[in-house]
Amino acid sequence: MLKNKEIILGVTGGIAAYKTVELLRELSKRGANVHVVMTQNAQRFITPLTFQTLSGNPVLCDMFQLLEDSKIGHVALADSADLMVIAPATANILGKIANGIADDFVTTMVMATKVPVLFAPSMNVNMWESDIVQRNVERLKAHRYEFMDPAEGDLACGSVGKGRMADIEEIIEKIEDIFTTKDLTGQHVLITAGPTLEPIDPVRYITNRSTGRMGFALAKMARRRGAEVTLITGPHYLSVPRRDIPQIVVNDAREMHDAVAGCFDDCQIVIMAAAVADFRPQDVLEEKITKRKNGSYCLEMEKNPDILKELGEKKRNHILVGFAAETSELMEHAEVKLQEKKLDLIVANDVTQPGAGFGVDTNRVKILDAFGKVRTVPLLSKDEVAHIILDHVVKLVKKKEKDRPWPRNW
Repeated sequence: MLKNKEIILGVTGGIAAYKTVELLRELSKRGANVHVVMTQNAQRFITPLTFQTLSGNPVLCDMFQLLEDSKIGHVALADSADLMVIAPATANILGKIANGIADDFVTTMVMATKVPVLFAPSMNVNMWESDIVQRNVERLKAHRYEFMDPAEGDLACGSVGKGRMADIEEIIEKIEDIFTTKDLTGQHVLITAGPTLEPIDPVRYITNRSTGRMGFALAKMARRRGAEVTLITGPHYLSVPRRDIPQIVVNDAREMHDAVAGCFDDCQIVIMAAAVADFRPQDVLEEKITKRKNGSYCLEMEKNPDILKELGEKKRNHILVGFAAETSELMEHAEVKLQEKKLDLIVANDVTQPGAGFGVDTNRVKILDAFGKVRTVPLLSKDEVAHIILDHVVKLVKKKEKDRPWPRNW
């Protein structure tokens, strides 16, 4: 997403300036060409040499500094940029730009550029919550400037509250969001992820190897593409994909069933990426099963509700996407599931293949649609696989909007 992008990184005079070094490293890792501009106050916290060494580009600090061929620095960079990021963005810089003041290199750059500008504020909690700062923020948002809201926690001044510069991963996600086409705007997408835990007794349960990574990737990418996203997930240890994605955490298949049923009518697209247990113990014991001296313990099982089949039977104009994690006869099982559960798409993968399936950051899948088309996706990151799946979903959305015919028996 960021390969060969020209990004201007504006650094202002806040203690969080040291974090901007890591932001620069992450942008460079993703292939961006980063040009750093600094205010005079920023240089009191960190030296231009640090940024120049890591970016490979000269750091601009002097408002009247010229580039090659006598080009005016702030104009030349503004013309070549794809995005400008101000991190950290102090109360001072927000106030200047909100009121049209351009008296240093950073503020002049903002005034000269026509590309998106992203602010990552960092300041004392009382400063952030003050009426003046909030009015400046609202004024800037009204002019379509982008914001990465500060995080809560311990602040350098000793206070606790909202004012820390957002985590680097969150800022990167916001930057990639800005560069992403919003082709799912207006769509509400329900996504399930992770395993379910089916209790045996107070200390034991039956589960599977799903970590939720594929579902989380789909939620992040759908939100990035403009959709409203609701994420229903089983127990997991992953970081929340984005702060603006509501997350409903459930434990077992019946809780998953109820949560999905409660959200289904409000969604246009449903992607069932969760690995929901097909069976659960028939009786859940109130006390822990102890070791037995003789013989073995027999665990009787019963079926869980088939959530995907129920959705297929009650869907109206929904787009319904299922997953098939198999260990043999991949295509045969996927095609049966596609037809029986009245899906629009099914994503099938052989979990015995290296780099695919559970517990890894990559996947290789086959995507089958209701018209018999099959797309083979090679080994890619789960983020990339999620984008490809959503490309197919977008095509289905466009077909539905054009009222194109669907298979006769549906």
